[in-house]
Amino acid sequence: MDLDISHLRMVCAMAETGSVTRAAARMGMSQPAMSNQLRRVEEIVGGALFTRSRSGLEPTPLGGQVISRARTILSEMDTLFGDLRGPRGPEGTLGLGCVHLACVGSIVARVGEALPGREVSLRIEPSSALLGDALARGHLDAALIGLMEGFDVPMAAPVVSRTLVPRYPIFVTLSERHPLAGRDEIDLFDLRDEAWIAPPGADDGSLSSLRASCRAAGFEPIVRYEAPSGAACPLVAAGHGVRMVDPSWPPHPGTVVRPLVGEPQVARLIVAWRRDRLDEEEAAALYRGLAAAYVEHTGSHPTFEAWWHAHPQVHPLL
Repeated sequence: MDLDISHLRMVCAMAETGSVTRAAARMGMSQPAMSNQLRRVEEIVGGALFTRSRSGLEPTPLGGQVISRARTILSEMDTLFGDLRGPRGPEGTLGLGCVHLACVGSIVARVGEALPGREVSLRIEPSSALLGDALARGHLDAALIGLMEGFDVPMAAPVVSRTLVPRYPIFVTLSERHPLAGRDEIDLFDLRDEAWIAPPGADDGSLSSLRASCRAAGFEPIVRYEAPSGAACPLVAAGHGVRMVDPSWPPHPGTVVRPLVGEPQVARLIVAWRRDRLDEEEAAALYRGLAAAYVEHTGSHPTFEAWWHAHPQVHPLL
């Protein structure tokens, strides 16, 4: 068997998701088929590409080399065929992706106002890694991407990016009947015995970030549940678990949202787009529209609204 582009994409998907199951779902393959393909690739390159850790798949030294070279090759391929498509006309549909933020309800209207004549098609995706992959493949024209501090999503030409919000804290949500619910802010260490709901975008660093923050606080988190953002709310309300949440979301009925002492979890937002699909003027208008949508929802939670007004240095640069 010879290596081809699909094998390179498969290896990169496993590195980015940290899971054979999630990588298989991204590639449209079954898990057994992907495992078999991985074994064949490892036979060709002469060694194991991944090891399993408590946080998921980790590249071996050989795997790191293969992944780095694969990304270079895939970037060149995507750039070649992306550039051949040429820019879309001003009357075309704008394929926009967004992580699961409170402002998704305003994005279509605000971006539509900023780019009159462009119909906005919106894909909401909890995984920033998947949004970055969709941009690279040309399945999206632009995206609003959230990243935990210390993590990144690989991007290469023709994809470019600009920071929207350089830094904001992640809050925790718990049942309104929880013994800590009455506190104005919660020390992460006081949640050491809780069952955690895994972040929905775990493949782009959020789960690793949760584990790292908890370990820094002196304990190993008990990650018991996996659920999409909305599906996790009833679990929290019933008192079965706690989870990290974007601070701009208002509390779900039966829950409270509280800041964490010392801001152990911090994220940022970036706007990324394909420059073969949007010119500089359109990209600037897109940025203004997304900024307006985000700022519109900073008052959804009183504590975050107070934090936002106290930190003007993180506001979007218009």
